Amino acid sequence: MVAEKDLDEVWDDEPDPSEDAPPYWFPGLHLPEDARQMGLTHHVPEGAILDFAGRLDSTKAGHRITAWVLLVVFGMPVVLAVLRLIYAF
Repeated sequence: MVAEKDLDEVWDDEPDPSEDAPPYWFPGLHLPEDARQMGLTHHVPEGAILDFAGRLDSTKAGHRITAWVLLVVFGMPVVLAVLRLIYAF
């Protein structure tokens, strides 16, 4: 049998199995608490979008661009609907 002191130190970085928290890269960890209370998870489209948006970091330029694109994509139908109402009257 190999003694524990003879084991390679490379394997000392193993996570503690008694820790209950999942790793930070698991999906669904960036959902707001009120979204979880409503039953949203990363499995439903609305929850997946919230989870994705919650992972964006404002210090990174690519993330800021992504946030603006999301704002335009989700805001444009509202703007067009308001313009249709204004045009109708």
